[in-house]
Amino acid sequence: MSFASDPSELIRSDKPVTLLGAGRVDRRALQAALKRAPFLVAADGGANKAFAEGLAPEFVIGDMDSIGPEVLADLSRERLIRVAEQETTDFEKCLIRIVAPYILAVGFSGDRQDHVLAVWNALARNPSRRCLVIGSQDVVFLAPRRLRLDLHRDTRVSLFPIAPVRGRSKGLEWPIDGIDFAPDGRVGTSNRATGPVELDFDSERMLVLLPPECLDAAIRALATTDHGASSLRNKVSR
Repeated sequence: MSFASDPSELIRSDKPVTLLGAGRVDRRALQAALKRAPFLVAADGGANKAFAEGLAPEFVIGDMDSIGPEVLADLSRERLIRVAEQETTDFEKCLIRIVAPYILAVGFSGDRQDHVLAVWNALARNPSRRCLVIGSQDVVFLAPRRLRLDLHRDTRVSLFPIAPVRGRSKGLEWPIDGIDFAPDGRVGTSNRATGPVELDFDSERMLVLLPPECLDAAIRALATTDHGASSLRNKVSR
């Protein structure tokens, strides 16, 4: 791992990373994330959540305005990545500074809808980062242009566009071919899989929402995409 103090210096890992936020944390989601990605990074006040769960983050990224003094005292200077700018959220500060096969983000799906929307905005603004946001009800990620999901029949598959986007599908009960999706137009709430699902979009502007039990299927799906440094098959050196 390397220390980073600005966007030009990144935390690089050939292993997946769990990113812990300061929002409401579903323990099952956190356990699921750490099982698959034990390297833990906290987003500012997420360090408080980590210590409350008996966890010590490898790094903390943020302006450090939300960390309790006791927690801050227990963190060595080398683990703190201070980012003073206020143009981005804590989530995006982390997203642009972590280069890993994928990121499992927990603690970003709470009651504050403005925070949730900001997370979705950050995913859209940083399509090169493969990040799955895990909550108690959903796994959310930005779809690459082509995606294959190994899903069981009747699995809920919701599609939400964060900009105008068109696509084609196989394996959905209600195909999306020919539909003009847009935030102020058509969305794809509560579609259902008839088996394995294939999606093909004209741009990386579609969010996919699946049940939490589909986390591994989502990870495998992103593993088969080819997207430069963010591809799960193109791992950077640690």
